[in-house]
This record gives sequence, structure tokens and C-alpha cells, in this order.
Amino acid sequence: MFAVIIAGGRGTRFWPASRKDHPKQLLNIIGDHSMLQMTVDRLRKMKNIEDIFIVTGNHLEKKIKKTISGVKPRNIIVEPSAKNTAPAIGLAALHIKQKRADAVMGVFPADHLIVGAQKFSKTVRSAIQIANKKKTLVTIGIEPYYPATGYGYIQYNKNSEHKHLNAFPVKTFAEKPHQKLAERFLKSGDFLWNGGMFVWNIESFFHELNMYMPELDSQLLKIEKRIVKKENFSRLWNKIEPDSIDYGLFEKTKNIHVVRAEFEWNDLGSWNSIFDISRKTKENNVIRGGGIVLDGKNNFIESHDHFTAVIGQSDLVVVSTEDATLVVAKDRVEEVKRIIQHLEKTKKKDLL
Repeated sequence: MFAVIIAGGRGTRFWPASRKDHPKQLLNIIGDHSMLQMTVDRLRKMKNIEDIFIVTGNHLEKKIKKTISGVKPRNIIVEPSAKNTAPAIGLAALHIKQKRADAVMGVFPADHLIVGAQKFSKTVRSAIQIANKKKTLVTIGIEPYYPATGYGYIQYNKNSEHKHLNAFPVKTFAEKPHQKLAERFLKSGDFLWNGGMFVWNIESFFHELNMYMPELDSQLLKIEKRIVKKENFSRLWNKIEPDSIDYGLFEKTKNIHVVRAEFEWNDLGSWNSIFDISRKTKENNVIRGGGIVLDGKNNFIESHDHFTAVIGQSDLVVVSTEDATLVVAKDRVEEVKRIIQHLEKTKKKDLL
């Protein structure tokens, strides 16, 4: 398998630590290595990975080449501009196709936390087997343990000839649900979280793309000719309409299976995710760096450049960096994006 890591996002929900030129995937959120480096290291340990590619933007190319080890510089694929996941994955597929037309391709996010290397490897091997045997697209689903409203869901058919591989035909994909619907999904027992990890044979992928995203497929075929000749394809790329792989392809195709993962997974989607996995004080506060909480509980403090003190407050997220401080109620951390919108509107580029 050729592994592709998607590493072009900005991670806006991790502002002010995450910035455009130093996004979430390059932060040392857990431990001493960046999330991207941890993803590379996880894939390098797998025996059936032939090569690793990273898809990113122009603004991160040099930093990734300088700071990430274990990936050949020529395997850093640069998008001329951000077009969402479907074009990014399609571009990576073109590069892999040049190496081996019958290759299996795996797609992985750069910034998720996965615990259980052996179980992860086993799950990916199952996905490869199904992708080759059934000539189907395969996604990896996570067993839900609470009614999450921040994840997409995958409904699957429990009747499967490949239960021994934890692989099942997909019935449907569901967008992020409201609370009551999420509770119904969990109770039904036939829904999984969409973990954003995919495996398929290159030929099968382009066949499905041609059927359900013909405009993107057509434009990629033109770009492929430029890639073969090592010519610039920015003008052709700019004509592509942004679209996600979930909405553009997965929600339409019938040729898709899901492998139910056995490893522990967290998409680390917000500061609350870091709170959940961090060591707590007896008052259930998390303090990373220098800080103190008096007469308060359930707070998250991230303060490496300053000492941060909180008195008489609970359920807060406080993140302090060299040039900015965020204070937000824990139940409103998803609204950090509003700050980014405000900074963009007021043209405070130094804080983006």
C-alpha cells in the first residue's frame, strides 16, 4: 500500500496556538513530536506500507520538508490552492498511479490520535484485503461510545460475508447529527463514527470518481498529462470546484465497505479533546505549562509563555501564547472559528 497523509488544513479551532504557517498538524499537542510526525511514524512501522506521501499547501512545503523525517522530499505533494479533500486525494492518486497503476492507496489525516499500533495495523490490513478482493472503496469506522454531535456517522449492514475481517457493506453516510439523532444512532448499534481514513485500489477509485464526480475526474486526467511531462498545472487546478470526498463520492456510491476499527481513536478536534485525554488535578482541572486555578473546577489551562492564574471560575478554556490569549467557555469552544473570521475581517494577519 502507498499511504497518503492529508496535511493541508489550518486547525482553526486550536487558535491561538495554531496559526496559518504553523497549523495543528505541526503542533506538539501530545508528547514531544508533532501530530504529523506521529502519523508518519505510525505508518512507517507497518510492514505493508511501500511508500508515504504528504499532501499539503505551498505555505507549508518548506516547513514540512525541514521538520518531518521519514518521508522523501519528492513525496511532498503540493496543492496550488486548497480545494477540500476530494481534489487533494485525487491529486495524490495521480502521483501514485505514475508509480504503480494497480496500487492500493490508503488515506490518513495528519492530526488524529490513535492508540494501539498493532490493532491499527490489523485494521488497515483488513481494509487492504477487502479493497483488493471486492474492488470496492473502503472506509475505516470507529465504534462510538457516546452520542457525539461533532462527527459524521456511517450506517453499515451487519450481514456480511467478511465479518471475520470486521468488514461490512455501507448502507449510508450521515452528516453530523443533532443530539437526539446521535442518541438514536448510538442505540441502534449499526452506526460507526467516520474516522476519515480510506483504502482502495487506484483503478477502483478512478472508476467511482468517473461515475459520481465526472467533472473532477475529467480535470484530473488533464492534470495527469502535465504531471507526466513535469509541467505546471496550476491553471487547470484553479478550474476545479472544491468538494469533500464524503459529500462528492461516499454519499453517492454503492460500492463501499467499512472496516470497524478496534484501536482507540480521537480526532483531537478542539481544546476540549485535549482536556479529555489529559491528566487532571483532584478538582478536575488540566494545567499545561505554568498556571494555577483557585476555587474552580473542570478548567483547561494551556500557558507555556506566561503564568496564568484563574480564580473562582469553572468550565473554562484558557490558552495563552506569546502574542494572544483565548478565554472561552468549554461548551462554546467550537465558536473559536468566529475569532478567525473576525481577525480576517479586520485584517489582523499577524494573529492568523
